[in-house]
Amino acid sequence: MDDTFDRRAAWTAPPRPDWLAKFNRIGKMMDIKSVISLAPESLMDEAKRNTGLSDFGADDRWEKHFRKLLECIEDEGKLTPFGRLLTRSDFLIYLEARLRITEEYRLHPEIEDEVITEPVFIVGFGRSGTTILQEVLAHDPQFRSVQKWEALFPVPVPEAATYTTDPRIQKAQDLADVVHEASPEWATMHAWGGNLPVEDIEFTYPAFLSEVWATAFSVPSYEKYFSEQDCREHFKWHKRTLKLLQWKFKGKHWLLKNPTHLPRLPELLDIYPDAKFIIAHRDPIASGDSVTNVLGVILYWRTDDPWSGGVLDEWILSDDRAALWDKVIGWIESGVLKKGAYSNFIYANYMEDPMAMTEKLYRDLGLDIDPIVFKAMNDHLQARHESTHGNSQKYKKTEKEDPVAIAERAKYKRYQEYFGVPDER
Repeated sequence: MDDTFDRRAAWTAPPRPDWLAKFNRIGKMMDIKSVISLAPESLMDEAKRNTGLSDFGADDRWEKHFRKLLECIEDEGKLTPFGRLLTRSDFLIYLEARLRITEEYRLHPEIEDEVITEPVFIVGFGRSGTTILQEVLAHDPQFRSVQKWEALFPVPVPEAATYTTDPRIQKAQDLADVVHEASPEWATMHAWGGNLPVEDIEFTYPAFLSEVWATAFSVPSYEKYFSEQDCREHFKWHKRTLKLLQWKFKGKHWLLKNPTHLPRLPELLDIYPDAKFIIAHRDPIASGDSVTNVLGVILYWRTDDPWSGGVLDEWILSDDRAALWDKVIGWIESGVLKKGAYSNFIYANYMEDPMAMTEKLYRDLGLDIDPIVFKAMNDHLQARHESTHGNSQKYKKTEKEDPVAIAERAKYKRYQEYFGVPDER
């Protein structure tokens, strides 16, 4: 029995819609790299033409990251024709956002004076209830979350009066629908729409320095490159974007979510010293199965060979996942994560009594509790269909007698006992 079970080897790609399979088949008959260029100059020049702007920012390190990423995508990504089309479309959006943000700061340098107070970050491995938690907590008016439309199109700066009616909401929804057409199963896995809160990675694309790229493309060389960079650069762009977004519409606290911040909490605290964290926990075997499926689907949007590069060990292999939780425990015990600055969210407990778990989070973090707001949260949960996004599924590896589960339970023993994370059945 192999006690380093790799879920990637067992992953099966979902069938592509007929129209997409045909599109890719015909596209492969063409010189598709020339037709759909991912050359850095081509993308940058097009973004400049589309915006009428030319300044991407005084710090040119972003361009080094951008060029490295594109080099890795071309050398390792094995993009399908649709994958190239989607990538060019996305990268133009990110470049245009960078140009517009830079210009807005030039026109309004006072944006830099914006203060971000005690932002709340939801972190933890994906498929641990982070999305539903963010969705529910977003009903609390003390929080301000970043929605998909403003993540993609941050300028003109969002304003409170038009926040729910901005035409960019539909523009972002149309782009989400492109992915839903190409990958129908995605709609059952993750809540994703123009006016829904997004993960932080979706508004930090324009930095081109992020762990997100290894979850979107099979690019092991970029994954290694990112690991060698100072990730505080990423968090500085993160903060620059939030200052812009709150300039004309702010809440008491930002409510943010990104599972992949978990390995980099000390660096995040360097940029946000008063940050607070909700650390999400779920049976690591169940979440490991689900994470692999979700990441496989995302990679498959752009390639027929999603796991060719052996990427994402830290998020899939049990040894790597357990080692990351050991780091988190170390940060707690050493005081990097201080009492009052974090709270543990146990997915199984939330499924049994969501409002009791929510109240615990608020009390641990010293957040204001409003009974009217809590009722609105509970009403939202009651109206939401169970299993809409797949997190209530049971997975084969959670069976008690499974030899892989037995081996992995031993690896996760310290983690589950330390945080009180129950097995799922």
